[in-house]
Amino acid sequence: MAEAQRPNRPKGRAMVLAIGTATPANVVNQADYPDFYFRVTNSEHLTDLKKKFKQICENTTIKKRHLHLTEEMLNDNPKIISPTENSVNARQEITVAEVPKLAEEASRKAIEEWKKPLSKITHIVFCTTSTIDMPGPDWDLMNLLGMDNTVQRFVLSQQGCSTGATVLRLSKDIAENNPTARVLAVCSDVTVPYFRGPSGDDVDDLLVGQALFGDGAAAMIIGSEPDPTEHPVFEIASATQVTVPNTRAAIDVTAREAGFIVHLSKELPGLLASNIEKCLEDAFVQKGISDWNSLFWIPHPGGPAILDKIESKLGLKREKLALTREVLREYGNMVTPSVVFVMDEMRKRSSEQGKASTGEGLEWGVLFGYGPGLVLETVVLRALPTGWTN
Repeated sequence: MAEAQRPNRPKGRAMVLAIGTATPANVVNQADYPDFYFRVTNSEHLTDLKKKFKQICENTTIKKRHLHLTEEMLNDNPKIISPTENSVNARQEITVAEVPKLAEEASRKAIEEWKKPLSKITHIVFCTTSTIDMPGPDWDLMNLLGMDNTVQRFVLSQQGCSTGATVLRLSKDIAENNPTARVLAVCSDVTVPYFRGPSGDDVDDLLVGQALFGDGAAAMIIGSEPDPTEHPVFEIASATQVTVPNTRAAIDVTAREAGFIVHLSKELPGLLASNIEKCLEDAFVQKGISDWNSLFWIPHPGGPAILDKIESKLGLKREKLALTREVLREYGNMVTPSVVFVMDEMRKRSSEQGKASTGEGLEWGVLFGYGPGLVLETVVLRALPTGWTN
């Protein structure tokens, strides 16, 4: 009797069936950003601080970023510049409109690649750290795309950089427990809530954030048991989350009248590197894999110090994190969508170079996300044959 009552669930693992990305049209060159930042915040008299900021910008290894916030917008909303004035209204008016708009662009690209009717999407999982309105950007996206009102929606909000991996974990659970489910998994963030002028006791943290973060969105179609007309990119073999004890202060983001205030502990790179190997062992021991250079790597591009520390701790060859460093260089840290940009770049590059699989020719790989908590998300990916078409 129990067997007869069991739901009709998909038999296969969830797969990433398509990917789309989007960025604002406004591009900021990192070399020019210190002059821009100190000019628009009326802080050019702080010459020593500006010199320090130039060095911080150079140390990020970032070449350019896409930022929705422009000088014209700041002139129209001067409260955003102030470290003390209440600027929540001005910030949210911008983000409430821009976050779903970027998400729509990325989603349409993913749907176009997928080549299936919009009506086949059954779920939306939307990740953002930028806006807190209700209904949220998932509702806006559903209406921007013209989706059916039976689409089931879920929002992951205010969970930081780890959410690009979290969305894969949640989408895997949905796809593997609902027959015919096709999940539109979306990450979209803009840095408007984080922008403010250089002052206060936290000015060092502030400058690091101003030098590091960029805007972007990424969308994936995720489902199990693909039909012959679908072209899977990666199989999501497993996905787990671990919270490192006593690390609440490692990444701390507070929402205040002057916007989001970010604190990144100087211990963060070491904390991540010290805990990642245990995550790898738990994920791959049953597969008989202990050589971390035998995997393809898709970690969140949080910053060069983090990548350097992980590389050193695990004895990774330089090329293992090359694509992650490239995404950081070309886009900065976009918070939730960053790791999906790395995944997208890997499958494209693998195809262009004639690799046998989407994982640089390798079968197994790992996608890492990390964020406030300190949370580590470990996603085991199995690469699939290259040859997908746009």
